[in-house]
Amino acid sequence: PSFASELDLLITLERPKIAAHGDVASNLALQLAKPWRMNPRQLAQQLADSVCVHPRASGLIESAEIAGPGFINLTLSAAAKQAVARAVLNETTSFGYTYAVAEQPAKRVLIEFVSANPTGPLHVGHGRQAALGDVLANVLSTQGWQVHREFYYNDAGVQINNLALSVQARARGLTPGHADWPEMAYNGEYIAEIARDYLAGATVIRQDAEPVKGLGDANHLDAIRLFAVAYLRREQDLDLQAFGVKFDQYYLESSLYRDGRVEETVAALVAAGKTYEQEGALWLRTTDEGDDKDRVMRKTDGSYTYFVPDIAYHVTKWQRGFNKVINVQGSDHHGTIARVRAGLQQLGLNIPQGYPDYVLHKMVTVMRNGQEVKLSKRAGSYVTVRDLIEWSGGGQAAPEKLPTAAPAYDEVIRRGRDTVRFFLVSRKADTEFVFDIDLALQQSDENPVYYVQYAHARICSVLAQWGGDLTTLTQADVTPLVSPHENALLKCLAEYPEMLTRAATELAPHAVAFYLRELAGQFHAFYNAERVLVDDDAK
Repeated sequence: PSFASELDLLITLERPKIAAHGDVASNLALQLAKPWRMNPRQLAQQLADSVCVHPRASGLIESAEIAGPGFINLTLSAAAKQAVARAVLNETTSFGYTYAVAEQPAKRVLIEFVSANPTGPLHVGHGRQAALGDVLANVLSTQGWQVHREFYYNDAGVQINNLALSVQARARGLTPGHADWPEMAYNGEYIAEIARDYLAGATVIRQDAEPVKGLGDANHLDAIRLFAVAYLRREQDLDLQAFGVKFDQYYLESSLYRDGRVEETVAALVAAGKTYEQEGALWLRTTDEGDDKDRVMRKTDGSYTYFVPDIAYHVTKWQRGFNKVINVQGSDHHGTIARVRAGLQQLGLNIPQGYPDYVLHKMVTVMRNGQEVKLSKRAGSYVTVRDLIEWSGGGQAAPEKLPTAAPAYDEVIRRGRDTVRFFLVSRKADTEFVFDIDLALQQSDENPVYYVQYAHARICSVLAQWGGDLTTLTQADVTPLVSPHENALLKCLAEYPEMLTRAATELAPHAVAFYLRELAGQFHAFYNAERVLVDDDAK
């Protein structure tokens, strides 16, 4: 025992993949055999015997067997397996949650996701970000984290000026392909819609900002810019609302310039000796922090490169007390990770290395009728989140085209939202994903959403046919749950808390979708094999 206490020992318990190997397995004997100079199988038998006679194992472990070179396979008692059913019935929606300890400082995390430029409708890539970010936020909240959801609006820079010029060109009666059409203009039909409302003097109303009214003057570029940004921010808000995503805060890139935070950040880096002038540009010594080359901060024309406001923005995250920050972004942002982290380290603010964390996702390909869908008529160059929700919900038209069928359209959006959210989170973020609209509409086991929802429908049907008081289930007798299918379902339920912890630790929201498919499969197997709502009230 004294020797064991000196060992740097990690005791791990695993669930065997083969049911015949028990419920829990450990390789502890294999770890201890060499330093203790013992035969691993003999040591495993001694450890197993000691565990079985331990008072705390009473009623928990039914048997222990030694397998292979010295693995310990433990089989849990029926009562131990059934305990999860009791826990689910008592804890209901809080089952599996880990709560913050009152005596300890609150764990706060900021998750930034979507963060689209307000230059057009949200595309399917933004949709994948929204699903990943929102599910990850939900998962972290189950582990005692106070989650702050934030949307960073890139409302400054060249792209916003291109948006204003695009709307102005439309307001002047120009169309794409005209000789005077701006070279970098946005060509989607939504630009014409913005111009039409601006000329008509429409008012854009958003919840977190002052109303913006169109002046109707096609020559007033600043007024057009203000109206266009407000218009698209409202549209993005409506799309996110349809997608079931809410944010705690919208942070504007323009505020970083207005409040002087970008200049302050640059001045601090210069004062710290982390920059140098070369060929009329200001460079940041990012190679000091492991980057492959130094990076330009301020170009020769005096404007800043895009990662400079990003550094300033992350300083505000740190100063707001968020010691943990997670950014959910497209894989095209991979190059900015080293630059932002390097800038934060060089500011001398005691920000930990590796801050912030990143979840990078890859592209989404949309298939419909066996063909890849690349364009949206309205967006002009990509498939929008709204397109995806409508198609997956079985609809075709936008709400303004269904003025007398609002309830029907609402149902389309509800169905589409649930389907799209599940599909977009059902693969690891760093893998490319093919979204098959035809599959999303299928009512078969091949459609994972239908498969999971069908399990839920069966549960609701059983409860409805029973017609009893749900609160009385906490007193139900669970001892009859002993069949193989019942044990498999109980085992899957018992894995739920561990799945949540792992998904939060590994920043892996896809684990929730994987688990739901497995749980639905175990329930369907149980439902098809066992008698439900029989005369035996105990079961």
